[in-house]
Amino acid sequence: MESRVTSAGRELPEGRYGSRASAKPVGRWRRWVLPGAGLLLASAIAYIAYQNLGSAPIEAQRTTFSPVGTDSVKITFTVTRETPSRPAMCVVRARVLDGSEGGRKEVYIPPEAASISTVIKSSGEPVTADVFGCSYDVPPYLTVQNSEARPTE
Repeated sequence: MESRVTSAGRELPEGRYGSRASAKPVGRWRRWVLPGAGLLLASAIAYIAYQNLGSAPIEAQRTTFSPVGTDSVKITFTVTRETPSRPAMCVVRARVLDGSEGGRKEVYIPPEAASISTVIKSSGEPVTADVFGCSYDVPPYLTVQNSEARPTE
């Protein structure tokens, strides 16, 4: 090992700081593989984020609501979807004066339907109603046969 001398003229202890010759050069493959793997990982994260946080394939907006007695509220809402030929399901809810949820209902949206009305039962006197969210994942109990047997109004 060679000894090194500092600018003050003192000699550094041998073996303590290593030598410049012992540093191995980075292999050529590492210069391309590591940044390539990082770029691939960043692309995968961006794609997953876009799928989960991008624009929703189905959206709903409340058009009107009106109280029906002291324990129910009628809501009318419009549904906009990328694929109108697919059935969907929306969750609507009634809210009471303190802002808490008083009632909730899953509503079947038939293919090609754009405007839906339904009545939501509430545990307290409802003051508003809104659409919580919509999905193309229609549960089996909300099929067309069950929806026709059970009117939404």
